[in-house]
Amino acid sequence: MHALMILLALGLAFSIRLLSFKLLRNLGKSWQRSLFLFLFPPLLLLMTAVAVSCMGYKGTMLGWRASWLSYILAIGFVTFAGILVIKLSYQAWQSRQKICAYPQQIVEGKIARILETNFPYSAQIGFLNPELVISKGLLNILDREHIIAVLAHEQAHYNNRDTFWFFWLGWLRSLTFWLPNTESLWQELLLLRELRADRQAIQQVDSLLLAESLLLVAQQVSQSSFIDISASFCAALSDPTSHSRLKERIDLILSEDSSYLTYNWWHWSWIFFVLLPLVTVPLHY
Repeated sequence: MHALMILLALGLAFSIRLLSFKLLRNLGKSWQRSLFLFLFPPLLLLMTAVAVSCMGYKGTMLGWRASWLSYILAIGFVTFAGILVIKLSYQAWQSRQKICAYPQQIVEGKIARILETNFPYSAQIGFLNPELVISKGLLNILDREHIIAVLAHEQAHYNNRDTFWFFWLGWLRSLTFWLPNTESLWQELLLLRELRADRQAIQQVDSLLLAESLLLVAQQVSQSSFIDISASFCAALSDPTSHSRLKERIDLILSEDSSYLTYNWWHWSWIFFVLLPLVTVPLHY
C-alpha cells in the first residue's frame, strides 16, 4: 500500500507539471497559479515520503503489507531534503559572510554595502535580515533620481521578505529538479517577484524613472560579466531573468495592469490536499 501511495503521488506530480506549460502560456501570469504548479508536486511528494517514513516497514495498511523498498525510498527522499536544506543554508551563510566584508555607506538615506566593481548591481542579500548591496558601477551610471527608484524597488523586496521565501522555494526547486518544467516555473516566479517589486516601487517613485533605470542597467550589463549569486537567497535588480524579459517587465511598469498581484486566502485551499498523505498514518497498524 505504501508503494501505491508513492506511485500515486508521483503520477499526480508529473501530471500537474506536464500541464503547467500549457496553463502558463494560455492563461497569463498569476501568483496563485504559478505557486500552485510549482509547490503542489514537491510538497505532495514530501508529505507522502514523511507519511511512509512515519509508518515504517512493518505492519499492514488496509490489508496491504508494508515493504522495505517503499520505506527506503521515503527515508532516502526525506534525507535528501534535509541535506539540501543544510547545503543551501551553508551557501547562504557563506554569501552573507562575503558581503559583510564590504564597507558600508549611506546611499540616499539607506545603509548599503558597496561592491568595488563596475558591474551595475543592487540586491537584497541574506535570509531573515537581508542587507542592501550596491555596486559602484550602479552609482556611477545612475543619477540621484534613478538611484532612488532602484532603492524603492529593493525596499519592496525587503518588505515582502523575498529572500526568505525564495530560499524555501529554491530548496524545493533543488529537491525536485527532475520534475517536468521545474526550471520554467522557477523563472516565472522570479519574474513575478520582480514585477511585484516594480509595482510597489512605482507607488513611491515615478514609473518612468524606474523603467529608465532598468534600461540603463541593462545596457551596461550587456557589456559586463554577470555577478553570480544564487537567487534562492538574493533578490537582485540585475538578474538574468529580469533582463531576458526586459521588454515585458518595462511594459508592465508603464501600464496600469496589476492583475497578476491579486491575492485571496482561499487560493491556498489546495494545501489541505497536500496534507492528505499524513491522514493515512493512523490507518497503518
